[in-house]
Amino acid sequence: MAYTKVWDRLSRPLRDLRISVTDKCNFRCRYCMPEELFGTDYKFLDRNQLLSFQEIIRLVHLFADLGVEKIRITGGEPLLRPNLPQLIQHMNQVQSIRDISLTTNGSLLAKYAGELKEAGLKRITVSLDSLDDERFGQMNGKGFRVGPVLQGIDEAARAGLQIKINMVVQNGINEQDILPMARYFREKGHIVRFIEFMDVGNSNGWRLNHVVPSKKIVELIHREMPLEPLEPNYVGEVASRYRYLGSNQEIGFISSVTQTFCSTCTRARLSAEGSLYTCLFGAHGTDLRTLLREGVDDDGIKEHIMTVWKHRVDRYSEVRLSNTLELNKKKVEMFHIGG
Repeated sequence: MAYTKVWDRLSRPLRDLRISVTDKCNFRCRYCMPEELFGTDYKFLDRNQLLSFQEIIRLVHLFADLGVEKIRITGGEPLLRPNLPQLIQHMNQVQSIRDISLTTNGSLLAKYAGELKEAGLKRITVSLDSLDDERFGQMNGKGFRVGPVLQGIDEAARAGLQIKINMVVQNGINEQDILPMARYFREKGHIVRFIEFMDVGNSNGWRLNHVVPSKKIVELIHREMPLEPLEPNYVGEVASRYRYLGSNQEIGFISSVTQTFCSTCTRARLSAEGSLYTCLFGAHGTDLRTLLREGVDDDGIKEHIMTVWKHRVDRYSEVRLSNTLELNKKKVEMFHIGG
C-alpha cells in the first residue's frame, strides 16, 4: 500500500501518535493512580502483554505511512521501561517521523537524560505540580521530594534537550504554587504549561468545581508578570501560547475543560498493551497486538487503522458539560495511554 493520509468524520487528519510503553509508575498521583486504589498489591501488565520494541517500531512505520509525523512516548512512567533509548534510536530511523518527544515525572531523568539525547530524543515534558516538598509529596502519593526532579531537569538541559514543564492545577490543592512555578521556570528559561484538571480515567474524583480556569491563571500571572498572547505554532496546537512582555520567554495554558480543542485534535493513542484509542477519554480501544501476533500483514493492519480513524467522531471535551451520559461513561485509565 502506498503512503496515504487519512481523515476522520470531522475532517481531522491523523498526524500525532502517543505511545505508552508501560503501565507501571513509581508515583501514585491523586489525579491518576491514587494509592488507595493502586497499592503495593496492584498487578500491572505482565511483560508479554506489553508490545515489544519490535512490535512498536513496526506500528510506527505503519502509522507513518498513514500521515503520522510526531511521536510522544508516555506511560505510566516511560523511564521504567528497560532500554528505552534503544526504542528511540530505532524510531529516529523512520524517515517521515520529524519529531519524537517523551513525557516523564522526572524522577529518573537525571540518570537517563544523556542516553536519551544520544539516542536522538529532542524534547521532554516533565510533569511537576508543585515546588513545595510537602505538597509535592502528598500529590505524588509517595512522599517523593522535588529536588531530584529539578536535578533531572537541569541534567536534561545540560544534555541539550528542549524542556517543557506541565503543571496540573487543582482548586484547593495547589493553586498557591502557580506563581512560584512561573517565577522559577521563567528564570530557568523553560516553558511552563498550566493544565486545567481533567476527568481522565475513573479514579481521580473529578468535579467541575475542582477546575481552575486558565483565564484565572493567566490573570493571576499577568498581574505580577505581564503577558502577551502569541500565535499558534500550527493548527491543532493544544496550548494557548503567551510570552512575558518584553521578552522571548514563553508560557502556555491548556484549557481542555473551559476552552476545548477537540475540533482540531489529530492525536491517536496506543496503550501499553497495544490497543488503539482515538481519544484520551475513550472507553474502548481497538486491539492491534492480536493482529501483530497472528501474522496479519502490513497492508491488513493499515487498513484496520484507517477504518478506525475514518469512523472517528470523538469530541468528549466539547460534550462534557452538556451530556451527562457521556461524562459518566467508564474511560480508559491514563496510565495505560499517557496524558
